[in-house]
Amino acid sequence: MASKDYTHLATAIIKEVGGRENVDSLIHCITRLRFYLKQDPTAEATATIKALDDVIDVRKAQGQYQVVIGPAVTDVYNAVIAQLGDEYADPEATAEAVAETSAAAGAVATKPQRSLREQISSGINALIGVITGSMSPIIGIIAASGLLKGVLAFIAAFAGQGVAKNVWFQLFSQAGDTVFYFLPVMVGFTAARRLGGDPIITVAIGAFLTLPWMVNNGAKFLTLFSIGGMKFTLVNYSYSIFPMILAAWLAKRLQDWLHRVLPTALHMIFIPLITLLAVGFTTVIITGPIIQNAAVGIGALINWLVGASGAIGGLVIGGLYQILVIFGLHWGVVPLVAQQISDPSIAQSPLNALISTTMVAQGAAVLAVSLKSRKASIRDIGFVAALSAFMSITEPAIYGINLRFKKVFVSGLIGSAVGGLITGLMHGSMYGFTGSLIGFSSFFNPKNPGDLHSLYAFLLSSLAAIVVTMVLTWVWGYKDDDIADAAQAKPVMPK
Repeated sequence: MASKDYTHLATAIIKEVGGRENVDSLIHCITRLRFYLKQDPTAEATATIKALDDVIDVRKAQGQYQVVIGPAVTDVYNAVIAQLGDEYADPEATAEAVAETSAAAGAVATKPQRSLREQISSGINALIGVITGSMSPIIGIIAASGLLKGVLAFIAAFAGQGVAKNVWFQLFSQAGDTVFYFLPVMVGFTAARRLGGDPIITVAIGAFLTLPWMVNNGAKFLTLFSIGGMKFTLVNYSYSIFPMILAAWLAKRLQDWLHRVLPTALHMIFIPLITLLAVGFTTVIITGPIIQNAAVGIGALINWLVGASGAIGGLVIGGLYQILVIFGLHWGVVPLVAQQISDPSIAQSPLNALISTTMVAQGAAVLAVSLKSRKASIRDIGFVAALSAFMSITEPAIYGINLRFKKVFVSGLIGSAVGGLITGLMHGSMYGFTGSLIGFSSFFNPKNPGDLHSLYAFLLSSLAAIVVTMVLTWVWGYKDDDIADAAQAKPVMPK
């Protein structure tokens, strides 16, 4: 992949630090450009630099004017030196700075005698880092697919479900479903790159999980074998995320081990073969079903909560449901919603009404970030992700922005808990499958068009979720300075 051209960024930075004539020399460490300047730039110039895309922050320390870039610092440094001239470079000082900061980072990472709380926090951060790092590259195509599915749902709501039989409608629908159906393949590729594994081998594992035979028989829970009274069955992995991220991690660890123990002459054929079979079958037989069964169990618990108490169920589900989305465990809930709506004796789903509110809240959270941020890259991602969430696809919002800045995600959870509580207290229900704002028509009772009770519950709960979430995000959840911490803390899966 071609490296990004940072010429424009370099030109802008040089201009704002006072031009070539104000620079004594320039070095860099593992994340920052370190300028030695004759005179510090003005506050206005510093604010301009901070607002540049690909610039995380600006700091003044050790007599240096430090522009925080992150992992791309070497490329940006080269672009700046190309314009300043080699005489402004100090390779020896740069090498020392890189070694010093690398050692410091290693010391922090290996700091002994960490408390249990610190270890748990580190583990959670590492896991979130892998998940967001695996999902970030495909946020754009997921958002695009979500928008397409939302538009189709909007058309179907007004034109009637009969439009779904139109061949062109079906063709567009297939285009919208493609990304989600083959999500394990794409997640396998990005997760392998994030973890340093072989993307092609991991893609093959994802493709194995999404073969038509696997999908069709996984939907039927085909029994592979039994041990005692325990049955080991296939499950459907299309639309799944976390099983593939776990598979990518297992593949990376296995590949590293095979590289050490196998003769070099056997690497080309046997490392891919062994990895595909070992990790593929481990996912199909062990890790995948465990995750799926956990999802089914959580789904049953959620359904019980809704039946036991609408208010408590709404508060709990509203506050926690989108956490399930992070790990793909929400797919254990989806069949319950489908069953409730498709069953003629029920034909409605209070559970789906609660889920809908959680989508609205996550969309409101990312929208607040977009409105508040001065960073063009954040705004561009945020507005598209918000639109996608309001059309019932929250993954771009969660993985693109909200989970990256944890307080933003928590703000969304709090907002959806409030919305869920209102929905539960009002006993709101849905009569269709599509949720979030695009699913407003699903709150009309088709058997009694004059009954607008659920619609009022939807409007009030959605408004509450939006207001609470956006206020929390604005005053507590996000500020542009948080980008520095999010970009510099690049957690990796623990070894």
